[in-house]
Amino acid sequence: MKQHLVFECAGDQCFGTLDSAQGKTGLLIVTGGNEIRSGAHAGQAAMASHFAAAGYPVFRYDRRGVGDSEGENSGFEESREDIAAAVAAFRNTAPNMDRIVAFGNCDAATALALFHHDLPIDRLLLANPWVIESDQTSGGGEEAPTQPSAAAIRARYWARIKNPRSLIDLFSGKINIRKLASGLAKASKQEAASGLAARLADALASSDKPIRIVLAKRDTTALAFAGAWRDGVFDRVRQRPTITKAEIDSASHSFADSKAKKWLIAQIETALKDA
Repeated sequence: MKQHLVFECAGDQCFGTLDSAQGKTGLLIVTGGNEIRSGAHAGQAAMASHFAAAGYPVFRYDRRGVGDSEGENSGFEESREDIAAAVAAFRNTAPNMDRIVAFGNCDAATALALFHHDLPIDRLLLANPWVIESDQTSGGGEEAPTQPSAAAIRARYWARIKNPRSLIDLFSGKINIRKLASGLAKASKQEAASGLAARLADALASSDKPIRIVLAKRDTTALAFAGAWRDGVFDRVRQRPTITKAEIDSASHSFADSKAKKWLIAQIETALKDA
């Protein structure tokens, strides 16, 4: 059964949806960017229905200033109170539940990592965490609208170099030599770790909760995270046995293609069973 409800966050009314079930473990879906709680192409609504049918209560919500919720949208960096209020509302409306697995994609994943420590959340599943310094959030949606990082450009050019067709295009003039040279110059740069990446690494390293990081490895946001992961920013995190990472060969930021969607569902199912 689907139940729409209102809960308070810092004096503002926020709206959420509970897909009820009798299971002891629940799934909290934290939405990224400016996306409403149904998700891209209603993907989060479909996910909630799937897991509720499997016996897991699911709660998703619009943070302040997004969708149906009142207040000002201050971005993921100011969303701690929203997450805390959603956790409290979830527990109040699903009294049989005693454990919560929290899932977030993009900047929602980063927000969960930054703010989960003192909240009654038992396990985190973080998809394509956002580590790119910007005056704006990622915006949610299928692909995060940001300039590609050097890590993303390196991956793109490496894929082209491995393709024999690229040599034919180069000699036939189909590839712009000036643009290629500019791209290679940027790809060769070693980017300094963003302050956000360092903060995310500190938050993960200091967590006592089991955490699973999942990446669509050809997605721009995931490539930026993977670059920071390789470049040593997350060395302390990599040493933690309670923090694991998995990736799938997909370019879909929201795991929208059939293979990636099934893979993500399986990752969430495992997290719920292990909670």
